[in-house]
Amino acid sequence: MTIQPRPPRTLFLSPRVTATGHALAGAARRRGMRVETFGTWRTPDEWRGRPGASLYAGPLFADAVGRELGLGLLEAAPGWLAGLPVELTGRDVELTTVAEARRLRRPAFVKPPNDKSFPARVYPDGSGLPGPDAVDDETPVLVSDIVAFDVEYRLFLLDATVRTASRYARHGDLDVAPLDGADPLRDEVLRFAARLPATGLPSAIVVDVGRLARGGGWAVVEANAAWASGHYACDPDGVLDVVLRAAAPVDHVGPRDAPFLRAAPHRV
Repeated sequence: MTIQPRPPRTLFLSPRVTATGHALAGAARRRGMRVETFGTWRTPDEWRGRPGASLYAGPLFADAVGRELGLGLLEAAPGWLAGLPVELTGRDVELTTVAEARRLRRPAFVKPPNDKSFPARVYPDGSGLPGPDAVDDETPVLVSDIVAFDVEYRLFLLDATVRTASRYARHGDLDVAPLDGADPLRDEVLRFAARLPATGLPSAIVVDVGRLARGGGWAVVEANAAWASGHYACDPDGVLDVVLRAAAPVDHVGPRDAPFLRAAPHRV
């Protein structure tokens, strides 16, 4: 009996050139993987359903091509951040709809949980949010109290363990460096990461954490899909490990991760 070798996995990249896409392409090629870059937002017929596909792309592009590539895209549940205890968030966070958020009469930080349907930022009140002609009333949003972080880190998690991590900001400004032995906050970051509830997240995810400017405690900033997150100074091989799990063939997604599959879009 002849055993046929498995075809090499293929990492697909969106047409948008990014530093992370370039780094992941290099890591994939070192493993003997194929790397294919889309030229448009249409999937060539010969790429549809290719065995062993994975993807690094933004949410809109992933929605456009993910089903044709046969992918199961993992992301945190929309209400994950809002469901955390305040000792992990350092602030009140509520999951609501954009229609309800438009009624806000106070400043708040407002963002879509898992896409970029409108800018994530501090809004003086709800009147500045996009109207129903731009964003559907039932679109879920996270509304949180305004806090400041003096330092922020990006963690690529695989099976609830930090696979690779990077500092990305100080006092709100971009300041990138790997989380290694030279970082005096490394142990604090890893201790806080160990407190994250593993059961509330998919097996492959990105979580941003930061130290609060007031009080100095640690808090979760947000969760992001690994297949759409910039790597900053993270190790590309570690990032690729997480991306390959977070954007894998849908028939490879097990029961543990099935609840975290990104829903197919109604339209793109």
